[in-house]
Amino acid sequence: MAFSVEGYAIVTADGMIADEHGIIPDSLKYEADQRYFSDGIDRAALLVHGRNSHEGQPNSPRRRRFWLTRGVQALEQVSALEWRWNPAGIDVFDAARRIGLETGIIAVLGGTTVFDLFLPRYRAFHLSRAGKARQPGGTPVLSAVREGFSVEQILAREGFVAEPTLVLDAENEVTATTWAREV
Repeated sequence: MAFSVEGYAIVTADGMIADEHGIIPDSLKYEADQRYFSDGIDRAALLVHGRNSHEGQPNSPRRRRFWLTRGVQALEQVSALEWRWNPAGIDVFDAARRIGLETGIIAVLGGTTVFDLFLPRYRAFHLSRAGKARQPGGTPVLSAVREGFSVEQILAREGFVAEPTLVLDAENEVTATTWAREV
């Protein structure tokens, strides 16, 4: 098995992952989604995210992760399981091999720049939606949301097909849909 890149995000009804300052609002924090998210990334060999993204899970200190940055040449180890990674200096698969990985899921956790970077490489995108939440002027999951496209339209035009939607929290209209790339 080669590497498989999978994105994970919860968005508001208008496609935002955070407020205008990059802070995740309480309107995107649901226990059922946190379980769904945690179960998904527990399968990952490596997490990739930007400086404001984090998963804040009990297993967080035990997970390998790359923090995307332009502040290093290629790859720089920060701790036993953390590296600062510059995609301009080394491809993510080569960087993963450099730290001893040969296969596995690379889970992309955001923010917008990171989600955009991997759009052509995702095998799947796990999109949770808080249907009652809105964040006008917030931080979009993908930059094309700013152009008026829904996340679903963006994924569909990139060749993804939606699998059946799971209802995670009916009262708060929190759902999860895996979008898989057509082959």
